[in-house]
Amino acid sequence: MADAEFDRLHRLRTAPNFLTLLRICLAPLLVSVILDHRYGLAFALFVVAGLTDALDGAMARLLHQRTMLGQYLDPVADKLLLSTLFLVLTHMGLIPLNITVLVFSRDVSILVVSAILFAATGRREFRPSLLGKANTLTQISTVAVVLLYQIYKAPWVAQARQVTLWATMGITIASGLHYAWVVVRKNANPANGHTTH
Repeated sequence: MADAEFDRLHRLRTAPNFLTLLRICLAPLLVSVILDHRYGLAFALFVVAGLTDALDGAMARLLHQRTMLGQYLDPVADKLLLSTLFLVLTHMGLIPLNITVLVFSRDVSILVVSAILFAATGRREFRPSLLGKANTLTQISTVAVVLLYQIYKAPWVAQARQVTLWATMGITIASGLHYAWVVVRKNANPANGHTTH
């Protein structure tokens, strides 16, 4: 009986990482349905992906299962899903190319700088800043509203679509500049701690 209870607990403890992996697996499925112009299903799948994002973090906290794998896997899953969707939605003419180029330029720049800092200083921890979190949230909102507009062309949805696109541009630039400022400040005074983004 005790062994059975342990097995159930063990499965629960691995559930956060399972949900994160599920979010990664949803990316190619979302691409497929968007390319088939099945925007209603795409919107529903994106909502499911958002729920897994919220649930994996909540379960990791409740179960005290904040693993190193989960800490690396969760942001990778978010970036993979959002980057893939920005690319496919741009390909479909639903998100302007300049916004997607800006989003990718910011992310690639951060990855390159992070790799250089790791090689030079051995730093591996990059705590997300408020602007970094706002950037992710804005991109999620943009994708959601863009998909919603394809199935419900109400004026308020059209307006929300425009607002989120502009917000994505603004916050992407602001968070990129903030990251650059933090990198310069931390390297000027290494005792301050870890770089944030």
